[in-house]
Amino acid sequence: MTGQKVLPLVVRIERAAPPERTDALEAAALAVLTLLDDPRALGDGEWAETVRSWEDIGIRKVVRRARGAEWRRVLDLPGITVTSGTAEVRVHPPVPLDDWPKDLSRLQVSGTDLTDSAPPGPAREVTLWVNPELEMSAGKAMAQAGHAAQLAWWGSDEHARQAWRDRGLAAAVRTADPAGWAALTGSGLPVVRDAGFTEIEPGSCTVVADAPWLRHGGFRPAGSGPLRAS
Repeated sequence: MTGQKVLPLVVRIERAAPPERTDALEAAALAVLTLLDDPRALGDGEWAETVRSWEDIGIRKVVRRARGAEWRRVLDLPGITVTSGTAEVRVHPPVPLDDWPKDLSRLQVSGTDLTDSAPPGPAREVTLWVNPELEMSAGKAMAQAGHAAQLAWWGSDEHARQAWRDRGLAAAVRTADPAGWAALTGSGLPVVRDAGFTEIEPGSCTVVADAPWLRHGGFRPAGSGPLRAS
């Protein structure tokens, strides 16, 4: 698609100390929210035009991994680094699908098969519920969590956004109970439907974003572009 852009997310995975899977998913969601709320992505900010054009065509995201010198080179590129638990993720302004910066394009997509050493804690006020019936690599699931966080942000009014900011834009990522998944997808909450570029069938429901204000007022998307999952 002409002019299509993608949002690069880079997760730090050192050999000796890989992050917990849930931490990586939550860091991806936090990274996306932090970018969307950054002054450089708003109004006349330096990233605003490229973010708007990315949203207009689709909000495709690609997750890559880095360690050691690769990670240090990534830090020299424009972007934002966030930390959630054991995970560090750097989000960069959207780039053309076929013209990535060299230090990002050389990074591997595969190799993000992370695990959790213990069950994650309870859900939070904002929870991104993952489809219990799908098998996704950590990288794929990180992209889906980022999509769900973005849909939740679009569906939040300024009062809800400020309350969310006050909590550090925290969002839990949890696997839904199989018995309750159908109810979640039919609840009117924001649902990510995968475009089918990688790993799973097109149209698969991957993540549902849940928050009290989304349930109370209904989901009111502010973005104009369709989801483009990766």
